[in-house]
Amino acid sequence: MGTHLHITTWVIGIILFFVTYSMLKNGSPKAKMMHMITRLFYLLIFITGGMLITDFGEYAVKMIVGIIVIAAMEMVLVRTKKGKAVSAMWALFIVALIFVLYLGLSLPQGLDWF
Repeated sequence: MGTHLHITTWVIGIILFFVTYSMLKNGSPKAKMMHMITRLFYLLIFITGGMLITDFGEYAVKMIVGIIVIAAMEMVLVRTKKGKAVSAMWALFIVALIFVLYLGLSLPQGLDWF
């Protein structure tokens, strides 16, 4: 159950991230509200991920990379809101997301795809 809850929170969090990004790019007045909801999901991702840790040593790298993914998502949104360049943050987000997905699926509590 915990694994499914964690997967659900990060899937919803990533969807909210893209919706919020789109709203910020279009100048929607509701973008601030969506950004706050997205931040709530960052916390839920962190909490549900923490509930899954059984052996800290084995999952430490995944946890650190997961925090980098969340930080990159937040930086994309904040820099977009401020009108600053976001290409480096997008690159960091994509690379870290691919790496954390690989780690999450290959560790013992993953779905054993690799």
